[in-house]
Amino acid sequence: MGIDFAASERPTLGVEWEFALVDKDTRDLSNTAAELFARVYDEEGTQDPKLHKELLRNTVEVVTGVCENVQEAIEDLQQTLAFVQKAGDELGVDLYCAGTHPFAQWSSQLLTPGHRYEELIARTQWWGRQMLIWGVHVHVGVRRREHVLPIISSLLNQFPHLQALSASSPIWAGTDTGYASNRAMMFQQLPTAGLPFQFERWEEFEAFVHDQKKTGVIDHINELRWDIRPSPHLGTVEVRVCDGIPTVRELRSIVALIHCLVVDLEERLEAGEALPTMPPWHVQENKWRAARYGLDAEIILDAECNERLVTDDLDDLLTRLEPVAVRLGCASELASVAEIPRRGASYQRQREVAAATGGDLVAVVDSVVRELHEP
Repeated sequence: MGIDFAASERPTLGVEWEFALVDKDTRDLSNTAAELFARVYDEEGTQDPKLHKELLRNTVEVVTGVCENVQEAIEDLQQTLAFVQKAGDELGVDLYCAGTHPFAQWSSQLLTPGHRYEELIARTQWWGRQMLIWGVHVHVGVRRREHVLPIISSLLNQFPHLQALSASSPIWAGTDTGYASNRAMMFQQLPTAGLPFQFERWEEFEAFVHDQKKTGVIDHINELRWDIRPSPHLGTVEVRVCDGIPTVRELRSIVALIHCLVVDLEERLEAGEALPTMPPWHVQENKWRAARYGLDAEIILDAECNERLVTDDLDDLLTRLEPVAVRLGCASELASVAEIPRRGASYQRQREVAAATGGDLVAVVDSVVRELHEP
């Protein structure tokens, strides 16, 4: 079974930013996505805005076109956001972006009509209905098909860095879970989600997809919901590690980091270098550590079992990627990644608000909503 890869001539960039809709008064989730879509269509005078439906009616996804750099991608998102926020104000809802909502109940949420979503819930049942989670997906264009899988396998070494920086889901159904990213733990319960297999050759990936389709696990390749996956029809590597990112500033930084990481790996492959990888059991442990401890995670660095605090390793990683960032025009954005540990990641800020307000989870939602409006 052949799978064509629409190779990208340049390391283009695309971003998908998921938002929950929350009521302006109660701060609970609001199942008003259909009404919001209708208003945005009306405002733009088109039936094809950069706004996508998702599994639940409490969620909208803002997406970019094909962009050349981080600045273009962020400006693209902000243009669409302006329409969406205006429509939300008219409906009495705000946009909320974090990995989870701190007190919403899954039983109150409505499914978006559509065969694909109905099939997902019919198959996954309780776990599927629990998916009150939001994330950010970043696509980076790759020139050669044979480079895609080596890039994905090597990029798993930086999985915990991306997870810890973006972690924003510590509270679930009114309870602090003790995890920086409960979303990471929840999402991997779906049958085709979680860490990717570390295939070496494209033919292995093709054989895997064939088996998945033949046995009825998937009908379409997009139903492989891996944390990092090939997107053959777009010619990209798609990084889906990150929790929902609440601020434009943090989004800009993390998108720059992902762009630099993928481009760096492709350039090293072009130069004939064998990329570093780790055994799957180390990758799996690193995912758990980053989800559990966030920026305090002690991560495994290599097959020799060397370990290091994730923030210490991040400092060296940012330094190593500086020349790549200069070439991509995102040097300042990459440098600003270091501000996230200094300020505190979203999971830390949410806990601080909860502690300061005696556990008021409405105040936590308020704080996340406000952050979206920060410059």
